[in-house]
Amino acid sequence: MSTISDSAASTASTTATGSRTAAPRGVFAWFCLGGFLLSIPYGTTFLLALLVNARGGNAVDAGLIISAAIVSTIVAVILSGHVSDAIGAPRALAIAGLFLCSSCIGFAVVPGIGAGMQICGLLLGCGWGLFYTLGPIIVSRIVTAERRAHHFAVLSGSMMSGIGVGPILGRMTGLLDWPLEATFYAAAATSLAGALIFLWLDEPIRRLVVANSATNQIANISRLSWASLRQVLRAKAMYPIIMVGLGGAIFGGLSSFQTGYASAKGLDYSVFFIGFMSAAIGGRLFVSGIVVRKNPYLMATILTALVVLSIVMFQFFVTGWFSYLLAAITLGIGYGLTYSVINGLAANEAPHAEIPQALLLFSLSYIVGVQGYPLLAGKLIVASGIPALLLATLVIALINFAIAFARLLPRLRHLTRRTTV
Repeated sequence: MSTISDSAASTASTTATGSRTAAPRGVFAWFCLGGFLLSIPYGTTFLLALLVNARGGNAVDAGLIISAAIVSTIVAVILSGHVSDAIGAPRALAIAGLFLCSSCIGFAVVPGIGAGMQICGLLLGCGWGLFYTLGPIIVSRIVTAERRAHHFAVLSGSMMSGIGVGPILGRMTGLLDWPLEATFYAAAATSLAGALIFLWLDEPIRRLVVANSATNQIANISRLSWASLRQVLRAKAMYPIIMVGLGGAIFGGLSSFQTGYASAKGLDYSVFFIGFMSAAIGGRLFVSGIVVRKNPYLMATILTALVVLSIVMFQFFVTGWFSYLLAAITLGIGYGLTYSVINGLAANEAPHAEIPQALLLFSLSYIVGVQGYPLLAGKLIVASGIPALLLATLVIALINFAIAFARLLPRLRHLTRRTTV
């Protein structure tokens, strides 16, 4: 720990250019590892339906547990700034890891499917809400403004990788003939390890925040207030905050009902998740560094257009596994990289004093979209079927594209005027 702390402290020196570059990189690598480990428990939520079924429950019982997690996630996001201000953001992430660890142990040991399982769902939501919100806020304070979008992308790629590992662990325990509860024990161990990493990073991160405070000019206060809410919503950061909610709705709607879509087409739904996750994770980890160096308004327009294209493909062109995979990859690239671009815009277009609050609202908007829209989509499917869901989701994607294009258009006009003069 002392090595990292000393390196972080050296960023305050204006002459040590190499140290300024290396110190955040070392801390950030550990930060992403901790994020990966804390994301694995969230990935195990995809296995809750199987766990509930194995204990004699049904989809309604699983829905109650997931609903408890949704409510506590939203509450945790709203209150995360208060927790961060009280004890420090890295320590809050360590507490988030303990929440996640406790929830996974609870899922493994609590008998039946009653109130005890719902309490575990509440713990899961508390842990995930804290981590999902405070992670980007910390990153915004330890890197320069021009590097935020890339670092946000790498962090979100690490998180999505962890989420993808959760179901894979479940599959591995099945192949080994272990009980499904073993998956939750393993996820509890990873979240505990992640909590220890963030506790260890507390001092190095604090030193980096102090060293970069003069450059970043980000307020140390993270809590959300009515005054900060008004400031953010009056700023241009409002647009990426709206866009991430719409994008989250698209992702939540399509991923939640892929089993029904694939069944209607006579396909294997795992093809979707393989294609989507591979493209989204690969894009965020390996391509985002190139994308975020381009004009963010142009890239947001192109990438949201890819999301529109993918939904059109799901609606009209999927006839076999290859076209199904291609549609999923298109969605993964468009959605995965759009998130990275607009995450950076949310921070860079917010007032300097309100950047943490803008990122908090960004997280809240995403969670409302990704978890709220499937509730409406389920009713739409019951009433009118999968085609109606795809049509409604296409409308949402077109609105997202229209916002991106409307933001790009005046900049294109300005560029055209400058060229012709």
